This record gives sequence, structure tokens and C-alpha cells, in this order.
Amino acid sequence: MNCEIIAVGSELLTPWRQDTNSLFLTEKLNEIGVHVAFKTIVGDRQKDLVSAVRTALGRTDLVAVMGGLGPTEDDLSREAVAEALGLTIRRDGSLVAQLSARFAARRIPMTDNNLKQTEVIEGATVLPNANGTAPGLWLDTKFAGHRKLVMMVPGPPSECKPLFAEQCIPRLKEIVPPRFIAKRTLKATMIPESTADALLAPIYKTYTDVETTILAGHAEIQLNLTCAKRNLETAQSRVDELASRLEEALDAHLFSSHEETLEQIVVYYLEMKQETLAVAESCTGGLLCQRITSIAGSSRSFLGGAIVYQNELKTTFAGVPPLLIATHGAVSPQVAEALARGIRLTTGATIGVGITGIAGPGGGTEEKPVGLVYIAISDAQKTQSLECRFHGDRDRIRLWASQQALDLVRRRLM
Repeated sequence: MNCEIIAVGSELLTPWRQDTNSLFLTEKLNEIGVHVAFKTIVGDRQKDLVSAVRTALGRTDLVAVMGGLGPTEDDLSREAVAEALGLTIRRDGSLVAQLSARFAARRIPMTDNNLKQTEVIEGATVLPNANGTAPGLWLDTKFAGHRKLVMMVPGPPSECKPLFAEQCIPRLKEIVPPRFIAKRTLKATMIPESTADALLAPIYKTYTDVETTILAGHAEIQLNLTCAKRNLETAQSRVDELASRLEEALDAHLFSSHEETLEQIVVYYLEMKQETLAVAESCTGGLLCQRITSIAGSSRSFLGGAIVYQNELKTTFAGVPPLLIATHGAVSPQVAEALARGIRLTTGATIGVGITGIAGPGGGTEEKPVGLVYIAISDAQKTQSLECRFHGDRDRIRLWASQQALDLVRRRLM
């Protein structure tokens, strides 16, 4: 069974308000085997709402309408759904009594416009709202000769989520054919999305019953695998089989098979190998330290670090010789390696990382442009550096530099 979620509210079409309810609804629907095929956001205009509802009814079996059930003039979801289905609206006496009692109990005068919340579409079942004044509605109806289910829930998350979970999901379970959805998420880093797809598409295209999506994120790509079957074991088996083949193809670029972050993996490897880490950061300004220390328990392996923005502090905290900086420049492989080696020796860590570069927007030259970053890693056996050329604004360059540094540590520990 396919579903379309319609989020109603002109505020959702502005930069200041986001639709987060649909994420919750999607999760709950997926749990019972319902596939969300479309999500639509529409403003508070009845003409647009009617069009959106008719479109949804024409292409899916189930429509979930969120919002537009309140007492104000721009709450038009009932009217729009009724018009789209050619149904009438009536005022429900029992809802009038309940609403009046609610206001009386709170000693708040009830204005006439609140009665709008007691209007019910012909043939709809009222879904009680324990957390607000606007009840939801459930319609088991027909559109263009086909059976359709329409769920209408209030917009505020504190009302939408419990009402949907407690009132809509149990009803759906009685109707939806048993179907289970298995999922896996793989994450890889330092490989372009296009390169990854060229590598992986010949594999995942042969699994026509598994939906594979590739998303480019913050210095990493994410592969989401989804499969729906009549039993969870079969679905999970198909997903796991494909995941295993994709993992093999991605090789060392793969860092997570179960949604872990790169910093989580690094901390896990450090503990497993009984290694310790210290860092000396210049252009990343502490971002690498922040990412590592965001992981609970990282103190068992992460000793600390220094933000060595000024050249003098590169010498003070990491022992970089001033002559080395004068000869090669602060942004150089030699200085990056000296930072990694020096912070390792200063702190007693088994692994040291040094980062130096030009994050921009100014400070670049033809020889050393903005985005040039050197990252070095040092242990008792060897010290190596990597030259990177990152593109984008200052934040993006710093993020990619911290990602590359974490990945170097991960690969050294593999």
C-alpha cells in the first residue's frame, strides 16, 4: 500500500518553519509495511488544498493530511477534503458538548470560531485528540471507483504524533496486508557520489526488489537499502545480501554498516586497538577535537589537543622548529608532519594528527590557494602527510579537513 503525506500550512513554505511531523509518520507507516511514495507541502488556500488532495487520491491508496484542522479562517483542510471527495460537512453535537465542557473546565470563554473544530465530514470517524481541541478524522471512502483511506490529523507535533500513533496506526493494521520493511544504511567517505554510483550501480540494479538510494552528505555518502516482503526474515536477507556485496565493492571507503558516524568508528577502533590519540589543529580550529569529544567515552582514548593557529604556538605546544616554518611556510607537508609528531611526543599519545591549511576566504596565493590543506598522521613507526585541495566556503573546507583527518586515523587503525 502506498501513501502520500500532505503537510498543510503556509508557514511551512517559508524559511522559518519546517515540516517534521512527516518524518514521524513515515517511520510509523514503514513499520507496518506502508510505503510513503509522495510528500506534499501546500499553503492555506482551499483551491490549492483541493488540488493537492485530488492528486494524492489519484496516485496513492492512503492519504495523510496534517494540519489545517484548527479554529481559524485559514484552517481549511476539512473543507478541501470534503470538496475533493464531493462530500458534505456537518456539525457534531457531541463534539460541541465536549468542546464546551473543555473550555468551561479551564474557565476560558469559548469564542464562536472554535465551533469549526466540531465539524465532521460526511461518513468520517472522529479520532479523539487527548492533547488539543481539534479532533482528527478517518475516512474509508471511494475516489474514482477505488477504495481510499484518508487520515486527517492536527498539525502541532504534540497532538499529531500521539493521535497518529494511538488512533491511526491500529486502524491501519487491521486493513493493511501484512508486509515488513527491512533497512540497512551504509556510509562511505572520501569518494565522490558519482564515482560511488558508477562503482555500485551494476550491483544494486540487479536487486530489483531492494530500493537503493545514494545521498551525498557532509563529506560522505550514504546508501539506504530498503526491501518490503511478507515476512521480515526474507526482506532482511535480501537487504543484507546486497549490503555485503556493496561493502566489498566500496572496500576501504566504507566506514559504517549500521549508521555509525565516522567519529564513532574512530573512537571504537582506538579502544579496540588500545591506542591513544592527540591532535594539533591550525585551520580547523578545534573542529576535529569537537567531533571526537562528542562521542561518549572518548576520554578513554583521546588525550586532547592544541589549537595552534599562530606560528609561535606551533612551536610552544607541538615543538615545531621555527626554522622549519620559516623555510617551508606554515602551510606545508613538513609543518603538518612536525605538528603530528610533536603533539604525539608532547602528550605521550600513540598516534598524533597535525592539520594546517588555508580555509579562506582570504589568505590564498597562486602557489598556495584557498582550500589547500595538509594533514599528517604520526605513530611510533612512521609519519606521513597528505595534500588535500578542498573546495567551497570556509565552513566546508574545515569540515572536509576534519573528515579527512578522521579517515586517516581510521585507515591507520584498520
